[in-house]
Amino acid sequence: MPSITQRIQAFLNSPRGRQLADQGRRQLAKPENQQRLRNLFARFQNRSHRR
Repeated sequence: MPSITQRIQAFLNSPRGRQLADQGRRQLAKPENQQRLRNLFARFQNRSHRR
């Protein structure tokens, strides 16, 4: 039975996987989405420093 990483790799090499990866790259290129991710990462970093 293939491992989870092998299954993910096979999916990413499939036509649908490539399509979703390209769509993700296009979304990440948008400045508003980059700012959302920065804010999300900052929230997680602040949460981990409080513990």
